[in-house]
Amino acid sequence: MLRQKNRNSLPFRLLNIFRICIRFSACSSAGLFFCRSCANHQAKLTNSRGVCKMSDENNESGGLQRTIDWKQGLAIALGVPVLILPSIGYFASYVWAFAILVWALSVFQGFMQNFAYGELATMFPRASGLPGFAQSVFRASDENKRYEKSKLLGGFSAWSYWFAWNPVLAIFSILIGSYLKGLIPAFAGVPDLAMYLVSGATVFLFLILVNYRGLSGGATLGYILAVLSLAPLIIISLAPFATGHFEMSNITGSWLPTDWSWDVQHILILLGLFAMAQWSACAWETAAIYGPEYKQPRSDVPKALFICGAICLVTFILVQAACTGTLGVEGILAEPFSPMLPMAQMTLGSIGGSLAILMLIAAMILIIQTAFLGASRAMYSMAGEGNLPKFFGKMNIYGTPVNAMIVIALFNMGFIFLGTPAAILAASAIGYVCANGISLFAYVKAKFDPRFSTLERPFKAPGGWQYVAAFFGFFNLPLCLIGIVYLNSLEVGWASTIVGFVVLALYIPLWFYSQKEGASETGKEKIAVSENSV
Repeated sequence: MLRQKNRNSLPFRLLNIFRICIRFSACSSAGLFFCRSCANHQAKLTNSRGVCKMSDENNESGGLQRTIDWKQGLAIALGVPVLILPSIGYFASYVWAFAILVWALSVFQGFMQNFAYGELATMFPRASGLPGFAQSVFRASDENKRYEKSKLLGGFSAWSYWFAWNPVLAIFSILIGSYLKGLIPAFAGVPDLAMYLVSGATVFLFLILVNYRGLSGGATLGYILAVLSLAPLIIISLAPFATGHFEMSNITGSWLPTDWSWDVQHILILLGLFAMAQWSACAWETAAIYGPEYKQPRSDVPKALFICGAICLVTFILVQAACTGTLGVEGILAEPFSPMLPMAQMTLGSIGGSLAILMLIAAMILIIQTAFLGASRAMYSMAGEGNLPKFFGKMNIYGTPVNAMIVIALFNMGFIFLGTPAAILAASAIGYVCANGISLFAYVKAKFDPRFSTLERPFKAPGGWQYVAAFFGFFNLPLCLIGIVYLNSLEVGWASTIVGFVVLALYIPLWFYSQKEGASETGKEKIAVSENSV
């Protein structure tokens, strides 16, 4: 009786509401191939404990149900603009105000790529996002081989995509620590690394505890969370225009560094920046990937893409322009990790600025939550497909992949030692470039391969789009890959590049071990079947 009373108490109810909110944020943000059936928000797709099933099956046809419209697809991707935060100061340090144009061109790149992904999503409705597309297209005719190259390629694409999003935890933990240190005078004397590690450990432990039990939410709550994650960014960015602190001369007078020239070295730097920019500005591919779940794919996909892309285009340009026009390039470089803090305090005052930054920190926690759940579900999915050891596929009694979550938390604590968000982002951008390049080449193959000519395509990209996809596939691999490697060598030596390639290469032994593990279990099953038949 006492236990039931405690469960009805106000603190317990508030905790439950918060857990539902933060859990559902994973379904309402972009970029992660986390349990796509969550987007339907249907009770049919949950088990008795309310845990979302990792399956694309529905009651009738074994495919995804068409239950969302373009507005829900848009809400899923509204968390993307927050991903600009780690790069504001970094981009300004290399190309000054020209960073505004870099963001605009990167969002345009997202448009070009996402039309291809939208068509792939409706061609392969059971595929789990970008990695699933690659695995479906590159699947070989002989499915009985123990070590199938196409499975390795599809799994590597999944691992690359996982690596692209997993370090979000470390990146935003550093940003939270940096903003708190600038906001609270008592933290001023704390060493940076110690602050970042404590921030990361606190957030990771908190989220593991919050997510230990499975919870689900409603679609209305998803819209609210999407707006809350975007609101502080927009408020802080628009404030300088309203208060008169924005100076256009800070942009026009500092368009490019005085020593900039269009030689090979600077073009490589620009390619590296584009590789990092697409990690943020192209991350709304979720609006396209949910193609098979739209009620009217032919009309809903382009609506979601255009409106989401337009919001991202305006937001990314607005944030970088507001920071540059208000603080100037020198002002941004004085606060490279947290330039939104001095801008908020300058335009909104001490109290208003502090409240806005606290809202921004809450939005960052939602992004960390999104990445945490998405990355853990990704590992669970890869383990279920036989591309990672079964250890990562084990769930607790509430349907939460705790093993994967703990490994990811430890992984990101190690990433924090790289010291800067840009260094971590540069390493993870290597994975994102690989995932995008492979997926775009998969689209090109799917357009020319006669095996896929009869597949239904409820949404089709404009005619000749395979050539656009081939161009941007080549832009990713090898151009942006070369650029990010070169940029890393300038910024932090070879540390980020080595970390990036080591993490990607780590997949190879893990994959071979998982194949051996799967073959061993298959052998045991055959022995058991033969014994039972006798």
